[in-house]
Amino acid sequence: MYSNNSNLIEIQEIESQKNFNPGTTPIKFGEGSSNSFVMEEIETRDISSMEMTPLKPETIPPREHERLAMYYEVEDVPSALATLFLSLQVYLMMAATAVSGPLLLTKSMCMEDNNTDKALVVSTFMLVSGLVTILQSSFGTRLPIVQGGSAAFLVSTLAILSNEKCPTVEEGLTKDSWKERMLVVQGAIIVASIFQVVFGFCGFVGLILRFITPLTVAPSIMMIGLSLFGFAGGFAMSNPYISMPTIVIIIILSQYFREVKIPIPFTKSPKRDGRLTYKVFQSLPILLGMVFMWIISGILQACNVFHLKDPAKTNFDVLRDSEWFYVPFPFQWGTPVVELGAVFGILTGVIAGIIESIGDYFACARLVGAKAPALHAINRGIFIEGIGCIMAGIWGTGSGTTSYSENTGSIGVTQVGSRRVIQIGGVLMVILSIFGKINAFFVSIPEPIVGAFLVVAFSMITSVGIQNLKGVDLSSARNLFVIGFSVFFSLTLSQWVKSQENLKIVENRAWNQMLTILLSTGMFLGGFVGFILDNTIPGTRKERGLDEWEENFGSGKPTPGNLEDSYDLPFITFYLQKWEFTKWIPISPTYDQDKWVKLFSPITAVFTTVCRNMRRTIFRK
Repeated sequence: MYSNNSNLIEIQEIESQKNFNPGTTPIKFGEGSSNSFVMEEIETRDISSMEMTPLKPETIPPREHERLAMYYEVEDVPSALATLFLSLQVYLMMAATAVSGPLLLTKSMCMEDNNTDKALVVSTFMLVSGLVTILQSSFGTRLPIVQGGSAAFLVSTLAILSNEKCPTVEEGLTKDSWKERMLVVQGAIIVASIFQVVFGFCGFVGLILRFITPLTVAPSIMMIGLSLFGFAGGFAMSNPYISMPTIVIIIILSQYFREVKIPIPFTKSPKRDGRLTYKVFQSLPILLGMVFMWIISGILQACNVFHLKDPAKTNFDVLRDSEWFYVPFPFQWGTPVVELGAVFGILTGVIAGIIESIGDYFACARLVGAKAPALHAINRGIFIEGIGCIMAGIWGTGSGTTSYSENTGSIGVTQVGSRRVIQIGGVLMVILSIFGKINAFFVSIPEPIVGAFLVVAFSMITSVGIQNLKGVDLSSARNLFVIGFSVFFSLTLSQWVKSQENLKIVENRAWNQMLTILLSTGMFLGGFVGFILDNTIPGTRKERGLDEWEENFGSGKPTPGNLEDSYDLPFITFYLQKWEFTKWIPISPTYDQDKWVKLFSPITAVFTTVCRNMRRTIFRK
């Protein structure tokens, strides 16, 4: 694995040799590392008396102990063959896990188990996910994050669908009855997602980033994994005799066999005799584990080991009856219907999705060896996700799109964080989405095998949330209370709300639905409670971990002339730097938030003065 700075280092070393003087010597730090850099020549006799100028945070290379050792980092481009196989793993993992969302939704939409339209919904979901993944990884945050269905949208959509029970055949249930409920969901997603587009484009994220601290992000990310334990466990425990071996195999391949190198056929090593080798178990543990257990499950099914309705059985009926080719198109289910209550319900999912995505950006950046996301990249990421949600509503996936938390967890398992791999994976999603039999094939994946993957992925997400606390003083009673209470309270309240049928918080139906969905979303509660407590309970900056947090985050401003920044837009950043007006655009790589701060500073000063005078007047009386 080679760093993007390797060529620059070589040039600097050559120049140092050309200009070498007897009285000077070049000083190198971190020699042999991919993040090596060379300081200017310094006279050896003056080193003890010289005054060292501290480096700016953006010039300090990432420290190896702060992140996982990645096999491929964000800027790395694997070989064509490796990219194809790794992208295929991204597609297969996305297909395997994406099935769970549509299966739950179609059941709540009153679709029968043997209805071939399930494969069409999955095909639509994969098409939109592929398109938005390409947009996000290329022009959004440019992090290797797959875009897919979110638990926040899943909870919101299920809450909307739970308002009415499915009719029976005697009451008029037909094969197309599910489309009426889908159209309501589509209309709600389209309208609610406009808020996310405006939120990202106008840079409102920057207004709350100053209050988003490690003690805000960590509980939110931890709750992504913890709040879905029932979801993952339900799938896995549907047949533990299949799911448990799958989990064990994935753990063995990803942890114990990760250093095992397998020779690649038809290749020759240029450095030694023999073939090139590849750490296949480190990069493809999930794919290999799921395929192996799927084969075992098929053999057991052929031997009639499973009972008639065992979830471990592969459903061949949908595979046999589905179409060979199907191209999803906009408004394929009909004209969307807009209902106010449904819009407010999905809006809570949008808000929770924004908070979840911001946490995913930081988690993914930490995993793949990139700097913490720049402000313009976060704005652009939320903006692209809003566009993606509108596309999901237009095509009719039944769910909005956001950063796929399962993908973030799988990066930690496979140690593959290359942007190119995710981009090609998105292309595969788009191309293969038109093959109806392929999507029906993934619909037939046994539930226990899908659940095994979710257990491993969600556990990794939880640990990534804990990793965000590395700069926080964990010996502080204040911090321990904020962390513990945020996680435990949000888990308790969200699970209680989910267990209540027809919970009535307020009289208004739309507001009651919105509050119910909000309070049942553990990741939102975790981030919200941590946000309130950490910003109101007194504590020093060092105690809260803000110094190291802001050092990693920086100012959020782009580095002038740095065209190799992971978050800069390809091809056009160089030209944007020449235009002064682009510094006012929140989604531009040249965005300078200080310009808006200075513009509104007089208004802010007047408002602050008025509030101060009013407070003095009240206290005098």
